[in-house]
Amino acid sequence: MARYIGSVCKLCRREGEKLFLKGSRCYSDKCAIERRPYPPGQHGQRRTKISDFGVQLREKQKLKRLYGIQEKPMRNLFERSMRMKGVTGENLLTQLERRFDNVVYRIGFAASRKEARQLVKHYHFTVNGKKANVPSMIIDKGDVIEVREKSRQSQKLSGALEANSIREIPAWLDVDKANFKATVTDLPKRDDITSQIEERLVVELYSK
Repeated sequence: MARYIGSVCKLCRREGEKLFLKGSRCYSDKCAIERRPYPPGQHGQRRTKISDFGVQLREKQKLKRLYGIQEKPMRNLFERSMRMKGVTGENLLTQLERRFDNVVYRIGFAASRKEARQLVKHYHFTVNGKKANVPSMIIDKGDVIEVREKSRQSQKLSGALEANSIREIPAWLDVDKANFKATVTDLPKRDDITSQIEERLVVELYSK
């Protein structure tokens, strides 16, 4: 499976907007896209004409990079979204939002989705009182995500919520900072997703 190991700031510059892949750095004046708001590479500042397919491809790549997943999981989520009731594009976005690693990031236990995925894999959290280490697990309404007792002694996790307080917590999550836990009070809706994503373009690309 392909795995990108280069500078994540280049990914933001390639997509032309912040994907918040670098944690707190993305909120500072050190953010690469603030300093160099053009694609990376020696031809980055050239004006190029993009085809309709290119526009759709860029939107899909942006969505994959934003949530940090590969092509096969993304296609599987798309196919599952097609079988669900409602609008396919909105179903896809809400499925991505309900991934375990994304929920941990949204709560504020991690500075980025990449860090959240690593923490999940290392058994730092429980879901409804049971150990869970699968980042792609879909969280449901009523689920309770909690930091394990041992992990609360970790300096990184103990101060994570305060360190990430600059981010707004979604309305569908009820966070109890004192007890290191959060409850999913509702399922995320399209209006709750503030990222600038044109999901229609992604659906058009996968439907070809």
